[in-house]
Amino acid sequence: MSAYAVPPTEVAARLDRLPVSRWHLKVTALIGIATFFDIYELLMSGVLGSVLSEEWDLGRTAKALLIGAPYYGMVLGAIGLGAIADRYGRRRMLMVNLAGYALLSLAAAFATDVSTLIVLRMAAGIFMGAELPLVDTYMSELMPRASRGRLTAIAYTIGFCGAPVTGLLGGLLVAKTHVLIDGWRWLLIFGAAGALTTWILRLGLPESPRWLAAQGRHAEAESITRDIEQTVQRQHGKPLPEPEADAPRGPQRPVALRDMFRGTLRNRTIMLWIFHPLQTLGYYGFASLVPLILVSKGFSVTESLWYTTLVYLGYPAGSALSLLVVERFERKYLIITTLATATLLGFVFGTATTPWLIATSGVGISLVNNVFSNSYHVYQAELFPTSIRSRAIGIPYSLSRVTSALLPFGALALLDNFGALGIFTGSGIAMAVVCITVATLGPKTTGRSLENVEDTTDTPVPAPVKA
Repeated sequence: MSAYAVPPTEVAARLDRLPVSRWHLKVTALIGIATFFDIYELLMSGVLGSVLSEEWDLGRTAKALLIGAPYYGMVLGAIGLGAIADRYGRRRMLMVNLAGYALLSLAAAFATDVSTLIVLRMAAGIFMGAELPLVDTYMSELMPRASRGRLTAIAYTIGFCGAPVTGLLGGLLVAKTHVLIDGWRWLLIFGAAGALTTWILRLGLPESPRWLAAQGRHAEAESITRDIEQTVQRQHGKPLPEPEADAPRGPQRPVALRDMFRGTLRNRTIMLWIFHPLQTLGYYGFASLVPLILVSKGFSVTESLWYTTLVYLGYPAGSALSLLVVERFERKYLIITTLATATLLGFVFGTATTPWLIATSGVGISLVNNVFSNSYHVYQAELFPTSIRSRAIGIPYSLSRVTSALLPFGALALLDNFGALGIFTGSGIAMAVVCITVATLGPKTTGRSLENVEDTTDTPVPAPVKA
């Protein structure tokens, strides 16, 4: 049978058997570059909080609101825009998200008071809220099953380069005045300009054929899948392997959102609803509060931002490290192991007083955190059927944004009263609960086709034979 004569209902099998080509890497790079600016925007909250607390003489409440502002909006975005992505398409929302937060970030650069800045950062957060869950969904649906973990990790490795850039630019632009406008305003302009440029580059991305097939739009799914096959075959230089005879052929049955709480999907839903609000305490809590924790240890604002840059180097490094393990080991166990390791390093960072130990443990946390992050981003996109995937991920992800929004209030109080150790003690308890939850409720997923999502056995499907 010709590789191009497969019926449109076999989209899943046809995409899963493709060898990785320049086309896959191009899509991965375009997703990764946009993720760079999304992560840059998120981590900028801590930088703005530390810089403007002095420049605008912010009290604890105003500082907490400024740091948490994007997360308030992300609660709405993760739910609302995730639902729209399931209804109107992955590509469309990828474009809307990027344009929305880029334009609002540009507007925030010209805010004249903290209230206006908080409102604009909150509005930008609405569009940022759906970005990372949608990245997980889109990558999982387009990439071959044997490589989707590694390719998603590559996209996030590009994205997490935004972490040290945030700290670096914060350190360079922390002075009160620079060219024409305040330095912190250039931080926002840089992010907005980069995101708008990436929006233009993203215009060539295709819609997800899996999503089109799930919507019954088989002619469009067939056309895009055929175009992808032809491009990959031309780049690969060899005939494509046939789809596996026993591979899934597409959506197994219509699935409604209420099915998240039924049958084989119930435990996965419960797991994510516990996982997301608690893991945020360890991951984003550390990332957002590093500059403030360092200031509490006696460093100046400028010194803390340079140390933050060093600590943030662990984010792309850890993401790159995940490329070696995300397909080699079961992702469920990677999540548990890396989370436990980061928690132990957190206690070291919290009690450290010497610069070398602060820097070493901080880099270690960010490095291990990003092996954890890439593992769970791949993992959560493997848990639910195509028709509800974006919402099933987005709803619990929105709970993590609630935690992120409230985190500065509790964390700053802990920091003021108990120091960094108080923050990491509270975080450690939460991480223990997360590890137990994933261990008991999470299925094994590595190497399986997405369409086997309702199969709860632990026998992995063999990886497709490479041509």
